[in-house]
Amino acid sequence: MKIFLKEHIPLIVLTIVQLSIILLVYWLEGFSSIWVMFYVVFLCVCLFVGYLIYRYLSHRSFYSILSNPPETMNEMQKNDDLTVLTEALENLLEAQYRNYQYQLRKWEKKQQDQLNFMNQWVHQMKTPLSVIELIAQDADDERIDSIAEETDRLKNGLEMALYVARLETFEQDFIVERVSLLTVIESVIDENKRYFIRNNVYPEVKVNTDLEVETDKKWLRFILNQLFSNAIKYSAGSKENIKISAFSREREVILEVKDSGVGIVASDLPRVFQPFYTGENGRKFKESTGMGLYLTHEVCKKLNHNITLESEVGKGTTVQVVFPSRYSR
Repeated sequence: MKIFLKEHIPLIVLTIVQLSIILLVYWLEGFSSIWVMFYVVFLCVCLFVGYLIYRYLSHRSFYSILSNPPETMNEMQKNDDLTVLTEALENLLEAQYRNYQYQLRKWEKKQQDQLNFMNQWVHQMKTPLSVIELIAQDADDERIDSIAEETDRLKNGLEMALYVARLETFEQDFIVERVSLLTVIESVIDENKRYFIRNNVYPEVKVNTDLEVETDKKWLRFILNQLFSNAIKYSAGSKENIKISAFSREREVILEVKDSGVGIVASDLPRVFQPFYTGENGRKFKESTGMGLYLTHEVCKKLNHNITLESEVGKGTTVQVVFPSRYSR
């Protein structure tokens, strides 16, 4: 109703002005019967009000749509009292909706093609890297060791790119199962043993063998890889152990990764889980991409795990992954 009245305010004002002019002309011409003039005004007002009522009733669905926009196009098609104007509006909206759907499908296909290309490219690049790794294993040369180190970096970068692509279709790419936390941790440590040795830091694991959680094993390995990689990178050369522990608290299982590295300045802590944010450490460590913690946080959120981070400059960083009560044993 409000939209209807606002739309017809100019018409109402125009009608009042017209009646005033007509009455003024009659008066100036010497037509002195005021009751007849009022009768004429009354008839005009009745006709005008009747016209407004007819217009509102015939366009009621139109104004209802404008006041309460439908969530789907099907809701618009339920109106049986369509006028020429409302029908034209419906046709316009349907045309725009079809164009929107077409553009959306086109962009979805484009994005899917890019994801498929990314996955295919990553898998293709893994083959030559595996060959280089095999060659480097049998050689005893500092230059070969450097090549092996760079190969590890390339491999980690490709793995991150692959997981970024998979994150878009996460709901189709995870299986929740009960897994042994210690088994997964030891497996990830074994994958990163050269990285530990090369940077003179070593893992110190304190996890009970019977401690289990329900999660996706593949994505948990990704989380641990990112946490271990950060802990090693930012405590390289310190010769301090990276402490990996897990314990139960009430009905929660808490996984903790603690290093004694450079730490993170307090001003950077609120933004460490934002994409591409590297902060002050990003200026000191060229390998920082700002994506590791962001992806870890996103994966934890999708798995309904909680991740927190505490850090102090010069003393190190502690990251905790909390498995909710229904995931604890």
